Amino acid sequence: MTLNEYQKKRHFGVTPEPSGKASDHEDKDSNLIYVIQKHRATNLHYDFRLEWHGTLLSWAIPKGPSLDPSVKRLAMQVEDHPIDYANFEGVIPEGEYGGGTVMVWDKGTWEPEVEEVDAALQKGDLKFTLHGKKLKGSWVLVRTRGYGRSSDRSWLLIKHRDQFASTRDVNEDARSVISKRLLADIASEGGGDVAKAATGDPSSKSTTPKRSARPKRAAATAKRRKRAT
Repeated sequence: MTLNEYQKKRHFGVTPEPSGKASDHEDKDSNLIYVIQKHRATNLHYDFRLEWHGTLLSWAIPKGPSLDPSVKRLAMQVEDHPIDYANFEGVIPEGEYGGGTVMVWDKGTWEPEVEEVDAALQKGDLKFTLHGKKLKGSWVLVRTRGYGRSSDRSWLLIKHRDQFASTRDVNEDARSVISKRLLADIASEGGGDVAKAATGDPSSKSTTPKRSARPKRAAATAKRRKRAT
């Protein structure tokens, strides 16, 4: 597999992303890399990557993965990325391809549940097991019918029913698995657009406990009793 498309889209004198030209990853580990990078670019999405034949096969998932087997998540296949990209967390300068903030949201290894991965990819039905920190168990990527030039790039990511299936929203686990930072933290430390990155983090309103209304009601009741006397 080639990195030509990946390299054509980027200016490596500007972006801190790895070029892939000097990668020394040559099957040093028999385990295949799996990684998801949360990416606040023009829109928030999750980049799902599986190591195969010396590169990272990559799909962009707009809504992120779901642990619920009844939920099918659109996954648009994009250009292969270099193996070194699995560790990339930082800020891509605005104006560059994919400009925005990138987080290593989940990472681990994967193993195919089929004998011939290349044949499964060609067919558009790849079953596999994930051993990540957030995503685990059996999954499948299924090619679906898209429209126009993207017709062969549209896939669905679906969780199989097993002990790791759940209705819990795994995307609420919003911190990096390698640095424990939020997107806004990464942007702040990398000189990025903090306000833009923060829109990909959980809302502060949802994490702030609501104040009890009881003290106000008690004060109002006491005030009415005082007037009555």
